[in-house]
Amino acid sequence: MTTGAKASEDGSAEPSAEPASPVASSPEAPPQARASAVNGMPAARVHGPTEAGAEPRVSDAAALSQVVKILGSVVAPTTLLTALMYYFGRQAYAGLLWYFGADVTVLDLTLQDYLNNSVAGFIPPLIAAAGATLLALWLHQLLVEALPTATRRIVLRALIPIAAIAGAVLVSLAMGDLVTNSVFPASFPEGRGLSLSIGVLLLSYAAHLLRPLIAAQRPMRARQRAPGAVAVAEWGAVFILVSVGLFWAVGTYAIGVGVDYAEQFETSLATRPDVVAYSEKRLSLQGPGVREVTCQDPDAAYRFRYDGLKLTLQSGNQYLLLPAGWTHDNGAAILIPRSDKVRLEFSQPGQVRTATC
Repeated sequence: MTTGAKASEDGSAEPSAEPASPVASSPEAPPQARASAVNGMPAARVHGPTEAGAEPRVSDAAALSQVVKILGSVVAPTTLLTALMYYFGRQAYAGLLWYFGADVTVLDLTLQDYLNNSVAGFIPPLIAAAGATLLALWLHQLLVEALPTATRRIVLRALIPIAAIAGAVLVSLAMGDLVTNSVFPASFPEGRGLSLSIGVLLLSYAAHLLRPLIAAQRPMRARQRAPGAVAVAEWGAVFILVSVGLFWAVGTYAIGVGVDYAEQFETSLATRPDVVAYSEKRLSLQGPGVREVTCQDPDAAYRFRYDGLKLTLQSGNQYLLLPAGWTHDNGAAILIPRSDKVRLEFSQPGQVRTATC
């Protein structure tokens, strides 16, 4: 005999050295379990019963993991962060130069300029976003996962409609402001982007909480299993909408940061270093506080001198200067290219200098 008892020489039966496999001998064992037992490997676990021809439903966590892998293979995290910092820095410079009456394209600003300009202003919103995300995760674990089953159902029945209504309202406000541009006040323009991102997250959160309640009330065989591609597409759409809202909010916030810095620069303009420009030819620079001096020496390399200037920005081969008495309502910015025909001298504000060439 190959299984069970083995006959000895005296006719008695002794136990077999190879016990019978309960999986192989059980007629009720499913084909998957029998195949796994034959191969010497444990049977794979299937989350929930599956029917013939039905594709198993992909969980939200698995779908989210697939989306993260796809995004990570297309856009590296460092590349995404660099792009966001570049966008923030450029929009901040756009607001700064707009206040001075110039455009961001007139200066030869480099990628390094944009990244350096974004460091100080980018940290506060980054800390706020990370802190809000961490707080939301803690609240979810406290209100949903750590409660008993009976209490959890009560909390979910109250939390789902609140999240859905709040999300729908925020998305509607963002879309309304996109059309009318009058929903959010001018002092809070980044509210439209934040409303879109937060609203989409709340709607997705409500749908995530609602699915287990619906599944618990339906018979096992009547549950429809969504294909994995649908779950991945859903999370991908959420990521896109949230990202669009964040870039929208960061862009308007960065412009406000640039304008605020320009206003501070205007207030402290008198304490900025003085600039004297020497030129071979007449530049006809005008502005409040600017004075032109013509050199009498015919052999002078620079025949014209301009006092009363303040350096604002320098990038590449461009100097952006402001008159000493410049204001946002009175005065124009002066752009001078770097050249051997123009020489600039810098000194401490209020320092007495000779008025000759």
